[in-house]
Amino acid sequence: MTNFIRLAAASAVAAFIFSGPAQAEDLEFLLINASSADIIEFQVSDTADDYWSDNLIPTGYVLPAGNEIEVLIADGETTCSYDIRAIWDDGSEYVEYNADLCDLGEWEFTD
Repeated sequence: MTNFIRLAAASAVAAFIFSGPAQAEDLEFLLINASSADIIEFQVSDTADDYWSDNLIPTGYVLPAGNEIEVLIADGETTCSYDIRAIWDDGSEYVEYNADLCDLGEWEFTD
């Protein structure tokens, strides 16, 4: 019986060590503008929030048609679901809700 108790105790310790709190992760992906207009803003929002992030395209820059840029969402959250919004220089915009960005390598906008 003592071996069983030792095994159970070792299993409990291992479960505690390996099941610590979820780690916050930043998300990084390639944003591709395959449309015919320049993207002037790209924003995200946690699906639980009612506001958009700051523009993730660096200040003073646009994402020209036919170009790409690395985007970093450094919000320290563990969520994968985000609402996304892009705004083009002609005033049009695109919004998508509940986009899963965790397994994403790239996000492409087209006409």
